[in-house]
Amino acid sequence: MMDGASSIAMSPGPGGADVTDVTDPRSNPLSPQVRSDIAHNARVWNYWLGGKDNYPVDRAVGDQITGMYPSIGEVARADRAFLGRAVRHLAGDMGVGQFLDIGTGLPTADNTHEVAQHTAPDARIVYVDNDPIVLAHARALLTSSPEGATTYIDADARHPERILQAVEPTLDLRKPVAVMMLGVLNFVLDTVEARSIVRKLMDAMPSGSYLALTHPTLELGGAGNEAAMRFWNENATPPITARSRAEFTSFLEGMELVGPGIVSCARWRTGPATVGAEVAQFGAVARKP
Repeated sequence: MMDGASSIAMSPGPGGADVTDVTDPRSNPLSPQVRSDIAHNARVWNYWLGGKDNYPVDRAVGDQITGMYPSIGEVARADRAFLGRAVRHLAGDMGVGQFLDIGTGLPTADNTHEVAQHTAPDARIVYVDNDPIVLAHARALLTSSPEGATTYIDADARHPERILQAVEPTLDLRKPVAVMMLGVLNFVLDTVEARSIVRKLMDAMPSGSYLALTHPTLELGGAGNEAAMRFWNENATPPITARSRAEFTSFLEGMELVGPGIVSCARWRTGPATVGAEVAQFGAVARKP
């Protein structure tokens, strides 16, 4: 169903590191902007992954969704594991030294910069999100290796021009960049708009850049997710949509798929010892020629 997203730029987070308790208004100056009366995807996703950065309303909706679609926890974990494998492959095997992660979400262990800089200490990472809780965590936790750089942009994925204007000087757009959009486009309900966002971002990237995507689907065994998505859209924010393989493929138009192509994110570049159960979440990485 949902992906690790906050407002419209997101990523999961099980809360593996010690963080400021942003659920306590006394410790979070941004808390007046945070609504605790309606479930929010970043916090519900955090709950599914065992985190503590969520409100009672998030846990209540999360439990209801789990009752309707029991495999949602597996989807969350598979999506997070995909991020690690994709970043390791790109930073290691492909030698990519720059990452634009549109979908920071609530930080946890093995964030994009940690995985990338473990492989390439001089890697440079820009995170993008526009949720106040995520902002508070990001400022505290998303630090960098001494050799590399990590910065955070407070921006909405629906505004790619603003993102592109803000990534420099941390990123050099004359050199290949890996654009990470895990669980983001499912919050852009109009497919034409979603394709336009991807196109504007990738048009600004040089040859040799990569795009990593995950997206929920009602295929791959996800038919039972339809009612859960409907419940979410009636009781939480932001609204979400699933997409077909054909729609997902359209986001990668003009790019070269990295093997094994478009698969369940749980099956992307996993070895025999690590392959997990297939989940209803497409995953793919593609290279800009």
